[in-house]
Amino acid sequence: MTDGAHLARHWLDAAARPEVRRDLGAVYADAARAIAERGPACWASGRCCNFEKAGHLLYVSGLEAAYTVLGARERPVSVSPPPAAAGGDRGPCPFQVRNLCGVHEIKPLGCRVYFCDRSAQRWQQDLSERLLAEIRALHDRHGVEYRYGEWRSMLNLLVG
Repeated sequence: MTDGAHLARHWLDAAARPEVRRDLGAVYADAARAIAERGPACWASGRCCNFEKAGHLLYVSGLEAAYTVLGARERPVSVSPPPAAAGGDRGPCPFQVRNLCGVHEIKPLGCRVYFCDRSAQRWQQDLSERLLAEIRALHDRHGVEYRYGEWRSMLNLLVG
């Protein structure tokens, strides 16, 4: 088994454990509370999900990517984990459906804290750093190897 395949299996197994899901869900709930307090604008345009056009990339931990992949497999939604993309880490988010997030409830932290609203940029950066530290600690606490990488590349590793 290659290093990538071993990591993918490790993250998928960890993301399936109830205590890991609970703890990652708690980080996401913390994000939701902090965001609700600020009330940033989201125009639901989907521009943020088209990474090249928006001029940014999304980074996630391996555990977050696995959590989303498993969640997408378990949900009765019109979106399933994407097949390995021929373009690797190019193009829009593979979970984008008609400019909306097809995995909104199970999306990674970077998606949760990013808003096009320019007034949100300072506090969203602070919130992101704080919660990323919590996700890193969650990896350590549960013995899950920590790697941080570009979203589509991590998805390709997990489903490719």
